[in-house]
Parts: sequence; C-alpha cells; structure tokens
Amino acid sequence: MQKLVILIRRIVNLSEHIDTTSTIDSIKKGIEFKGPNVWILAFAIIVASVGLNVNAIPVIIGAMLISPLMGPIMGVGLSIGINDSILLQRSLKNLVIMVSISLTASFAYFFISPLHLGEPTELLARTRPTIFDVFIALFGGLAGIIESARKEKGTVIAGVAIATALMPPLCTAGYGLANGEWTYFIGAFYLFLINSVFIALATFLMVRYMKFPSVKFADALKQRRVHRTIAIFSTIIILPSIVVALMVVRENRFEYAVKKFEQEYTNAFENTQFTKIERRYHMIDSSEIVIHTIGEPLTNFQKNQMNGKLKEFGLRKTKLTLLHRLTYRGAAANDEVTTAVLENIYNRSETMLKSKDERIAQLEKELATLKADHISYTQIARELAITYPSLRKITLSKGLQMNVPTQTTDDYVVVMTEWTSPADTQELKRMEDWLKVRLNILNVVVIPYSE
Repeated sequence: MQKLVILIRRIVNLSEHIDTTSTIDSIKKGIEFKGPNVWILAFAIIVASVGLNVNAIPVIIGAMLISPLMGPIMGVGLSIGINDSILLQRSLKNLVIMVSISLTASFAYFFISPLHLGEPTELLARTRPTIFDVFIALFGGLAGIIESARKEKGTVIAGVAIATALMPPLCTAGYGLANGEWTYFIGAFYLFLINSVFIALATFLMVRYMKFPSVKFADALKQRRVHRTIAIFSTIIILPSIVVALMVVRENRFEYAVKKFEQEYTNAFENTQFTKIERRYHMIDSSEIVIHTIGEPLTNFQKNQMNGKLKEFGLRKTKLTLLHRLTYRGAAANDEVTTAVLENIYNRSETMLKSKDERIAQLEKELATLKADHISYTQIARELAITYPSLRKITLSKGLQMNVPTQTTDDYVVVMTEWTSPADTQELKRMEDWLKVRLNILNVVVIPYSE
C-alpha cells in the first residue's frame, strides 16, 4: 500500500511540471484590455453574434477561439489565491471593461442586423443555465489554470475557451438589450456570471493547491487588511457559487422528473392529446406543471391518477394544472390548433390505421385458409355421378392423421361410398386417385359399405 501511495503521488504530482513565476506573469499580461485586445474582442463578439443569429455552430466555435476573454477572470482567481489586492483591482477593472466592450459590440450588431429568426435556438440555449454549465465552468477552469502553469504549453486553453463558452452568453445578453428582450438578457448574463465565478473559483483552488508564492507586505497592518479584504471577497465568490450550484441541481432534478412524467402520460389517453406542457419551476414556492389538452376532457379519475403519480416521480411539492382548450370534434372555425398537435393526431391515426390494416390482412389470410380447406360437396357429387353411374351415396370426413412416435400430422380424408352394384377394387383405387387430385390431399381412403 505504501508503494502504491508513492506511485499515485508521483503520477499526480504537478510541482515538477509547473512554472509559477512565468504563470503569474502570463496571467497578468492577459488581464489588460487595451490596444489590439480591445479590437480583437469586439470583432470576435460580432463574429459570434452572427453565428448565434443564424444558428451556425462552427462560426460560434471559431469566435470563441479568437476572443481573449479568459484573462481577467483567471486574474481574479489568481489574485485571491496569492493575496494580491492590486492584481484583484486590476482584474475586476478589466473584467468590467471586457464585459462592456462585449455588450456594446453585440448590442450594436443585433440593433442593426436585418436578420430575424423565429426560432433562435442557439440564442435560447444561452438563457437557461443548468448544472452542466456549472460542471463545465469548474472543471474547464481547473484544466485552464493547470495548462497556464505548465512549462510546456499545449492546446488546452483553446479547448477550455470553447467548452466554458464565455462569449455566447454575452452576445445573447447584447441581443436581449438590442431587442428589449429582458428575459434573454437576464438569463444570458446570469449564465456568464456562473461561468466566470466558477472559472475564478477553479483558478483560486488550483493556485492554492499548487502553492503559488503569496504577496508579502512590509507593513503588517496593511497585510492584515489585504488578507481581510481577500477573505471577504473569497467568501463572496465561494458562498454564492455553492448556493447557485444547489439551485441549479434542484432545478435540473425538477426538469428531469417532469420529463419522465411527460413520457409516462403524453400518449396515455387514446382520445386526449397534450398540446403543450409548461414547466414552471419556483425555488421557494411550489413548482407547477401546466398541461394543455385537446380532444375529450380527462375524467376526475384520470386527473386524480396523474396527481397521485407526482410523488412517485419526485414532484411532491409540484402542482398539476390541466387546461382543456378545445375539442377536435366539432371545433369552432376560429379555434387554433398548432401544427405539432395536428401532426401528433395524424401520426396516432396513421398508427391505428396501420394496426387495423394488419389485423384485416391477418383475418383475410385466415379466411383464405378456411376457404381452401372447404370441400365443395355438391360439385364433387356431380362429377362422381358422371364418372361412376352405379355410385349412390358418399360420406366425406376430413380430419388429421397423427404419427404417434414423431408427433407429426397430415390431412386425411375418409370417403364412405354406397353403390347400387358392388364396386371392384380397381374402381375404388381409381376413385381414390381422382379424389387426391381433386381435393389436393395425399391421404384419401375410399371405403365401400352397404346397408
């Protein structure tokens, strides 16, 4: 066990691979936003805004590779980690400048852009932070500071810039400002803050873990004041981060539970369709699921059944509201039925018709088999009367002959015949052969009898 522990420590050890002095210098250089950095950031923001406007993911990724957004955020985490109040001030100042430039550039683009999308999916994706955004920002930030501290630089920073996605939320916030969409602005800016805080937190944690040299002060009183300020700011960063993470986890659980509930009941009722399902999550009050239905109204039993299922899906404090808007049988002319609802009804009808067609085909096949097995007694009697004038009566009995050892079965026909004059053996054999062909059955036995 001791050798194993030594081996693990040797594998995960970072001290031999990092250069703290050059890392601090590199991050300090990346903090400043002046000259070329300002123009590069503004142009990258516009490129990303175009990509978001037309839902072009490769364009968005390219813009994230161009932009120098990580510097001030990592500077905040570094300054807290090494107790450098001056660096913290510079980092926060440049972070504000960076955000201002980004919002101004994206606002200007979306304000004058002639492109308007009915479904701006990439913009919408940046307005709802999830627990995955927290994880990406935290672990992306950890990877970023380790890459910055490494002696041999690689391409990790570029990957971190793409993964943490700092730029798209700022562009979406600019879109919200330009179009008066405050939901977009608040949601996107909230996502940017989450990303920034957790990247700074990751940088702070790794700086402390890798034991970067702290700033020393000649004046002990000033050092205590700086330490106190840093401690307060660290608390301001860490505690909200924990609260935000818990909030996002709870909301993520709610969304997952509602999705499972949706899957359970979306097609559960044959004559009722769900046209729309709204998820209204509330952190303090009870959350709510609002389901709009079309078709036949749900019965009280069905409603109670659905309400009873909420607890099973982990939605104990969730209210279920069912709104019945219209019926598709005899609906008014001005009733609006969404395309999605009509498609759903059409698809279900198609499925039912297909199932009925398959059932009809199966029944027709069974009927054909029964018809094939049916013996036309009248027709056979007429044909036999012409061929055998002395034949007076026949009795046909169709059944199965079973071979007991092999458990196999064959069709079998026994024909009892009555003649006006005794029939000879050859005549009976000829009749058997004729009936085998006529009935398409190999096993036919003709037996003469007399009263």
